[in-house]
This record gives sequence, structure tokens and C-alpha cells, in this order.
Amino acid sequence: MPTETVYGLAADAGNARAVAAVYEAKGRPSFNPLIAHAADVAMARRIARFDARAEALAARFWPGPLTLVLPVAGGEAVCDLARAGLDTVAVRVPGHPLAHALIARFGGPVVAPSANRSGRPSPTTFADAMEETGPAAAAALDGGACEVGLESTVVALLDAARLLRPGAVTRAEIEAVVGPLAEAEDDAKRSPGRLARHYAPNAPVRLDVTEPDAGEAWLSFGAAGRGPWNLSPAGDLREAAANLFAYLRAADRTAPAGIAVAPIPHEGLGEAINDRLKRAAGFVG
Repeated sequence: MPTETVYGLAADAGNARAVAAVYEAKGRPSFNPLIAHAADVAMARRIARFDARAEALAARFWPGPLTLVLPVAGGEAVCDLARAGLDTVAVRVPGHPLAHALIARFGGPVVAPSANRSGRPSPTTFADAMEETGPAAAAALDGGACEVGLESTVVALLDAARLLRPGAVTRAEIEAVVGPLAEAEDDAKRSPGRLARHYAPNAPVRLDVTEPDAGEAWLSFGAAGRGPWNLSPAGDLREAAANLFAYLRAADRTAPAGIAVAPIPHEGLGEAINDRLKRAAGFVG
């Protein structure tokens, strides 16, 4: 299933057998919760308990690449396995028209973790999604290349508002709606994509490289970059985010000694890009 962020491996969120099949296809640890994708805010409210902050964020950013972690409203719509046994649920309303049509036609929430094998770079094209987990799917929707190219921002609203995973909706944009964000602390277990080594290609990844070593593939950035995998010649962070996983995959297919990545600014969307890169390199716990 295409979304505006990455391709997802979709299944009925309330069907434990279907959710188990997703875990099996991905080789994903069952303690890592899945995001429930809803067709609209009304469906999301049947899944989770919304407070005023959640309503404000949903009104501002949905449909779109923002996931909210909220108290679960009931265990039937999103099964215990999908929630990793937690009393909370991660929910979002995706912005891709095919995703919206599929969920609306189905009539209930679907889990749709990235359609890669666990720990691998997320697929942002139909071909990459099919290469990763296509044989496990009963049907596949080709929605073209994903516009955003990074998984959704995840915010927990359980007591203080906490940023669990950075993404295309930036810290500054969230804080403009709900005020300052607290540190993630123990809430990080409530979000997908927080394993120390995640989004990783087969080749080792080296960060903040201004000159690659012999045998390394180089993901460059900016006007001074060179080679076939310049994340953004113009130094545009949105372009870099959209290209990141596809270029990691393309570089990895050449069987390099390693993948060297140029320095990426940390402000705005750069926070999310650097988060994914650090996990690809195994540097984040």
C-alpha cells in the first residue's frame, strides 16, 4: 500500500492472524508496535481517546505524515498484538489518495508498517516494496514514488507531549500547536522505528563524510557533491528526505565496501534525516 511517507505492508488492524502474518513477513520483533491507519478523524476517534491537543494536531496535520500515540479507546479495532500489548495505540490518517481509498473501502483501520524486512531501508517505490515483501502480499497497489520518503513523525500525548520519532512534520511545527515538547524517556517503546540498528543496508554506513574512502559508495549532498547519489544538489532537505532510502538501496546494490554519507544539516527536516542515518549506522539506542 502506498502512502505519502513510504510503502506499507497492510493488514486488518483488528485481526491478530493478519497482524501476525505482517510480523512474519517483516521478521519484525513483536514488541515493536504498529501504526493503525484510519480513513479519517472520525475513524481515528473510535480507535483512540483524543484530548484537546490531539484534536488540534489532527486538525492541523491530518491527513498527513503525523502519528499520534494516545490511550486506546477499545481493544477490538486494533488488536493487542498490533499494539505490542500496550494500553496505547499509534494512529494516523495518511494523505495518499490510494491509501485513503483502500482504508475507506475496507471500513476499518489497517496496520501498515513499512513494507521492508525488519531493520532494512524502507521502500519508497513500488519496485522496492515488491522486492522486499511482495511475495507475502495478496495484492499490491502501485502509487508511484512516495512524496515524503521518510516515515511519519510520532508524537505521544499521554501526559506531556513527547516527540518519539522525528519526521516530515518538524519539531517546530508541532510545538507551534501544542507548546514545548518533553524528552521521550520511556515512551519511546510506544513508537515503531526505535531499534538501535534500523533502516540499515547490507553495507556498513559511515556518516558525516566529506571524502569517501576507496570502495565506498557516497551519498553526497549539496552543490559540491558528486557521484550518482547526490541526495539534493540544491541542498534541499525535502528532496534529500525523498531520495534517502531509494539512494541507500541503490548504493547497496553495487555491493560497496561501505556507504559514506555527507554531512546533513540538523535543523528542521534534517533532524529526521539524521535520525534515520544514525540508526542505519547502528549509532542510536
